[in-house]
Parts: sequence; structure tokens; C-alpha cells
Amino acid sequence: MNDKSVFITGAAAGIGRATALAFAAKGYTVGAYDIDEAGLRTLTDTAGPRVVTGHLDVTDAGEIVERVGEFVSAAGGRLDVMVNNAGVMASGAFVEIPISRYHKLVDVNCKGVVNGLHAAYPHLKRTPGSVVVNLASASALYGQAELAVYSATKFFVRAMTEALDIEWGRDGIRVIDMWPLYVATAMTADLRTGSSESLGINLTAADVADAIVAAVDAPALRRRIHQVHFPVGIQTKVMATASRFLPAWLSRAMSKRFAQF
Repeated sequence: MNDKSVFITGAAAGIGRATALAFAAKGYTVGAYDIDEAGLRTLTDTAGPRVVTGHLDVTDAGEIVERVGEFVSAAGGRLDVMVNNAGVMASGAFVEIPISRYHKLVDVNCKGVVNGLHAAYPHLKRTPGSVVVNLASASALYGQAELAVYSATKFFVRAMTEALDIEWGRDGIRVIDMWPLYVATAMTADLRTGSSESLGINLTAADVADAIVAAVDAPALRRRIHQVHFPVGIQTKVMATASRFLPAWLSRAMSKRFAQF
């Protein structure tokens, strides 16, 4: 057991749930919040008494301020880790998806992250060695056909992460993001895109959760060099490394081939 605490959005299922279980196993006090309160009840049964749960709509800035504040009080005034995990996806030809669905992606994946960051900041600042973990995606490497708006929201998360890691560094707060490729969760259960068919869905929620815990507890060297982006899985690590050296036209060609266009 330890006295550290972690607040996780979108924690009722998938990556969020696996992350809650992983931090609970490390002895953290875990704040697991979601709009799916039934899923949270089953999480409590599994993870034990060190998990605090509650309703949270990340698009509601006022609610997230209240929930983070309530959790920090319950956790003894600490917020060691903030995991902005809540997210939604829409896949398919851009013009065939209703505009209201795209607005939902922006509300949850972009505004929700902004709301979480803004609400958590004062508590993170008061907690030495605190860390923010934003869930980005391998789709933040190059814009993805059939996932155009989802991919764009993850570029937003990438930019927020890079900017705030610099800005909040003076407050002693690390800001990092995770870059998984496709993960076998409910979000990808009905996913059928060219890139998902060519690359496969090879990661589990537990794979990502383990990577999050490892990134939070990163070795001193990675902290000293300010590693901000953490690719998850061999495929993403290879693509992220290649993207540093490939010219833009070749990155486009590879993305087009993976997408089978």
C-alpha cells in the first residue's frame, strides 16, 4: 500500500477499467469515474475498497471540478496522477457520418480533456511529483483515412500534452500521453476500416494499462530527457520511430497503403 492517488475518467470499461485495476494493485487510492455507473459498481466489487467511484460526464466542466475536488478530499489532499482516458470513436467515410456524431467526438475527446486538465491542475500543483496521462493514439502520427475526426482529436491531445509538459514543468508536473494502436475493447468491437484490417487489433486493455503504470513510474533517464510520448506495442513503436525520419510524402504513402486506399 502507499498514499498515492489517481483519478481516471472513462473508468467503467476498457482501458480505463484496466488502468483502475492496475493502479489499485499498486496500492493507489483510485478515483474511477464514468457516465456508466453500473459498470463502476462491478469495478468496485473487483478492485476492492481503495477504489472511489462516481458519475462523471467529462463534457460538463462544472461536474468534473466537483468530482476531482471530492476525490482529492477523500484521498487525503493528494492527486498524484490524472488519467484523461474518456473517449469515443467514429469510423467510416467522412461524409457518411452525421455531423452530430463528429461534434460528440470533439466534445468528449477534446473538450473533455481540457476540462480534466483544468480541474486537476491546482491539485496536481500541490502534490510533489505529480503526473498527467492523456490517452492519445497512434492515429496522432499521421491523419487516418476513415478515422479523420477521431485522428484529429488525438492530434489535439498530442499538442495539448506537448504544450503543457513545457508550461507545467515549472510547477513540477509531468504531462505525458500514450499512443496505442488498435485495442481490443468495446470501442473497436465493430470497427472495420482498411487500416484495422491490414494492421489487426493486437493490443488488450491490460497492455495499455500496464504501459500507463510504467510510464508514470518511468526510469530517471526518461524523466530527465522529458519523454512525452509513449508508444504502446511493437507496431506503434516502429511507426513512431520511422515517422521521425521519413519525409512527409513517404509517411502519406504508408498511411494510404495501410488504409487500403
